Amino acid sequence: MTTFIQLHLLTAYAPSNLNRDDSGRPKTAKMGGVDRLRISSQSLKRAWRVSELFSEAMTGHIGKRTRRIGKDYVYEPMQALGITDKVAKSSAEKIASQFGKLKKENTLEIEQLVHISNYEITLIKDLVNVLIADKREPSDEEVKLLRKDQRSVDMALFGRMLASSPEFNVEAACQVAHALGVSAVTVEDDFFTAVDDLNNKEIDTGSAHMGEQNFASALFYTYICISRDLLLENLGGNEELTDRAIAALTETAMTVSPTGKQNSFASRAYASYVLAETGNKQPRSLAVAFFQPVRGEDQLQTAIERLQRQRDNLDQVYGKCAERRYELDATKGEGSVAELLDFVHG
Repeated sequence: MTTFIQLHLLTAYAPSNLNRDDSGRPKTAKMGGVDRLRISSQSLKRAWRVSELFSEAMTGHIGKRTRRIGKDYVYEPMQALGITDKVAKSSAEKIASQFGKLKKENTLEIEQLVHISNYEITLIKDLVNVLIADKREPSDEEVKLLRKDQRSVDMALFGRMLASSPEFNVEAACQVAHALGVSAVTVEDDFFTAVDDLNNKEIDTGSAHMGEQNFASALFYTYICISRDLLLENLGGNEELTDRAIAALTETAMTVSPTGKQNSFASRAYASYVLAETGNKQPRSLAVAFFQPVRGEDQLQTAIERLQRQRDNLDQVYGKCAERRYELDATKGEGSVAELLDFVHG
């Protein structure tokens, strides 16, 4: 049976704007009849995947999500080394089209972002070096060999879809829910001004710039579910790399914040509470614990108690929903990151 690793995190953020909607306001969602602050799963995964912590832990096993395969990996290197524009452009188009449909505009970009593995990137660069040496375009057979089943860790975790070549799709081994505030929220407006340092105020005593930005504060519940068996399969049966990937993702999720408006709010936070679970039973989120918004002065402790109570109540009704559990409570100084990472290793 499949082994699942489930992570339940409570992370408190002071006033911030970590993840904006199309109008620049913090993203929200209505749950339990009230508005909650929200951080999209896409925002979370992006922040984790490109973070220094995750990148260093997974050095040599991280790919890229890009539309610029043809331009950055093929056209520009060939042009820089004196290959004619015609050959460089044709080579870029042939190679990029293996990963997606080319844009109609003459940009050498594909229409959609695609995840390519570090191994595929190496194959592209090696082929480009051959083409530069031979001053020619790639053959059809050469470009077909660029797509491989060998996956980067981030691709194995978060998946890949190639609409034109479904045989190279990768099913994500990690599911990440949108992080939601456990209490009701009101998005506030910050009116600000900027002063010209060289203005001596002899003529104009006003500010040089006026603006407005939105912010809000919340304690977020984040739920992550990892299928260890699928991750192991995606990584070609490499047990050691699978364990490293799970540990790296766990620590990153606990400590890395989305990058939105960080210079304005310095909204960096570690998880205050983590419940980690492993087992073969069907996974379940504990978000139902917060459908009734948390109120009162000690919202963090109330949220922890609600989470634990919901976990225990589900166990009582459905039977034990996890074989093993580990709790880290930074509000009480209980547990440690090292012990938690050992736990998720299995």
